Amino acid sequence: MAKEGNAKKGAKVFKTKCSQCHTVEEGGAHKQGPNLYGFFGRQSGQAEGYSYSSANKKSGVVWAEDTLFEYLENPKKYIKGTKMVFAGIKKAGERKDLIAYLKESCTA
Repeated sequence: MAKEGNAKKGAKVFKTKCSQCHTVEEGGAHKQGPNLYGFFGRQSGQAEGYSYSSANKKSGVVWAEDTLFEYLENPKKYIKGTKMVFAGIKKAGERKDLIAYLKESCTA
């Protein structure tokens, strides 16, 4: 990916589009979606204590900037059968900003 995202802008994207279903802090609660702390570099469907769809668990996706960039554009197309009810983020800049924020806030 060309330009790095802006984590400060990404925090706003997270707050408006993700925080109703996800938390990012270490030890944070699962909501409708799993807590995202430590997910970078981890295979999809692995957060302890969260009930994932079998599609998510069997996807084999390892979360990195490139996989997230594609996934966040259209989650249901990227992992067919996911239970994530989210239309996606069409603007590439917003996805890059969100990924920058997630890298900063979810990495151990």
